[in-house]
Order: sequence, then structure tokens, then C-alpha cells
Amino acid sequence: MDLKKIQFVRDISNNDEVLSIFSITQATLAQARNGPYWRLELSDMTGSIGAKVWSPLAQQFPEIAAGQMLAVKGRASTYRDILDVNIEHMKILTPEDESELDMGDFVAAAERHPDDMYADLLALCSSVFTHAPWMTFVQSALDDEEISARFKNAIGAKNVHHAYLGGLLEHTLSVAELCMKLCDHYPELDRQVLLAGAIFHDIGKAWELSAGLVKDYTDEGRLIGHINIGLEKVEPYLAASGLSIELQMHFKHLILGHHGQREWGSPVLPATAEALVLHYADNIDAKLAQLRGLFSDFEDGDTGWTPYQNTLGRFIFKPKMTPPEPNALAEEVFGTTAVTHSPEAFSDTSTPSGTPTTGEE
Repeated sequence: MDLKKIQFVRDISNNDEVLSIFSITQATLAQARNGPYWRLELSDMTGSIGAKVWSPLAQQFPEIAAGQMLAVKGRASTYRDILDVNIEHMKILTPEDESELDMGDFVAAAERHPDDMYADLLALCSSVFTHAPWMTFVQSALDDEEISARFKNAIGAKNVHHAYLGGLLEHTLSVAELCMKLCDHYPELDRQVLLAGAIFHDIGKAWELSAGLVKDYTDEGRLIGHINIGLEKVEPYLAASGLSIELQMHFKHLILGHHGQREWGSPVLPATAEALVLHYADNIDAKLAQLRGLFSDFEDGDTGWTPYQNTLGRFIFKPKMTPPEPNALAEEVFGTTAVTHSPEAFSDTSTPSGTPTTGEE
């Protein structure tokens, strides 16, 4: 079998022949009436798909482990709206085989380079922080070589959203920018503590989750969790920052409360305006990233339903979009000519006295 990657997960449809190489991200041996079978998750840079290896073929592979590379021949089929691959022939690749592959075909990554996103995050900090202790805290933490290296390469989640290299940084930058836009609309918010909370709310995921071919929880992640890990990693810089005890406590509250509900793993409930804003900004960015992934295979203009989403508890519909062209009747009806607005057209470009700008206007 040709070792070149010739077919990607995103291109597989019902009843397609599957003939390509994938990384194994999950492998479970189960028992059926006619013998043991393997349940696999096959992945590449475009996503993941389930697969099954039935007996007698399964009996030829007493051990299969996540992280191995697999050459597959089979056929895709749909059962209860879930696309799966029935594997007919397969080969576990040797390290020598793997050395011939372009591993970039197998590890999904953010569209933007992490260095560019990190530069944007630092620029946002430069435009917002005016209180010297906040500057000291954030800059010293972000300058830490281990923190910055892990931050740039970490995944944002195991499966649901931003589950690719650079995903954590992409999510963090998006949440931070969204929080600053909300500060523009609600000037009573403490913009500086909110930005600090947005930057570090998920930093513990850089230690909680492993990246690369296998995306899973580390021992530290399972035993401690990213909220506690994150606070541990930044605590030395927080203590040395010169921030008042009250500001340190508020910052910690934002980190501890950003999941929003105890049943979602939040040690405390958000009890300040800034904590509520961070929770909702975090939640909406994660949900919309999840929906972008669900609709990634839709062509422009396509509408339709996704399969049932367990994490959302519902089917999701992609509706037809409103045409962007100006309405010729707008001037007659509203007394003005309709235009296509960008989001910036709706933002208040005025800055309340004493409130730093974010550079977003």
C-alpha cells in the first residue's frame, strides 16, 4: 500500500471506499457474538472518524495502541447518523514507515501561526494595561519560556472545540478580544482585571492535555485539573507583582469561576460582573467554534441539520443567510440607504473618560 496520505477524514462520505493512512487516537478491544473486535478512532489534520475491525481480522491484532499509524482499506457507512469505517484490511506502520510520512498531514493546527497570535495578545496587553502591577504580572508570566512554549502549542480541548495545535491560544485571544469589546459597551467593567482573567483562564490546559498524535488528559490533568494547575503556574508571578490583595483575589475568582456552574466543574459561581462576563465570553467562543467545526463540510449556501450533538443536547441547524446586498427599498422605508455593516460599524467608538482603549476601534 502506498504510504503517501491520499485521503482525508473530511472527504469521507457514506459508502465511500476508504484507502489511506490515519493516526490512531483511541483503541478499545470489545467482544461481539462472533469474537473480539476493535473500536478505533482514526484521525488526521482534518478531523476524526470512528472505525471498527471485526473478527477474524481483529484476532490478528491482539494489541493496538493510541499513537500508532494505521494503513487502512475499508468502506464508510452511516448508522444512526454517525459515519463509521468498516475496516477490511489494515497494517500498523513501523517507525521506518512513519519516517516517510509528512506528519503535518496528521496533526490539525490553527490556521494562524502561534507566534502571530501571541504577538497580537501582547499588543492587546500593551494597549490595555495601565496599572504597573498588572503589567508586571502579565508580562512576567507571558515571558516565562515554559509558559509561552506550552501556550503556543497547546490544544484548546480534547474533542469539542479548538482541539488542534494552537487551539488554546486561538481561543484565549478570541475570548480576550471579546471581553474587551464588552468593556467598550459596558464601561463600568474593570477592563484590566478582566483581560488578565481572560488571558490566563485556561492556561492550565497547556499541562492538563497532551497534544500531538494523541490528544488526551495527562496524569496531572486528571488528578488536579486545569483550573488549579493554571493558578499554580501563575501564582509566583502574581505574588511578586505588587498587586493589592483585593485585585489578586478578584483575579483568582475569575479563574475559579469561569466555568460558570458547579456541575460544569466550577469551584465557585461567578460573583462579580467581570467574572460573569468572562464566563459568558468563554462559553460563547467555545460554542461558536464547535458550530464552525460542525458546519466545516457544508458548502457555501448549504443549509441543513447536523447529527444529534450530545454535548449540546440537540440537533443544530444551519439556516439560509440573509443576502448581503443593499435593499433598494431601504431609503424609502427608513429614510436612508441600506448598507452592509461590519461588526465594527455597531461599536461605540467613543471612549469614556479614564477608560483605556483596546486598539480594536
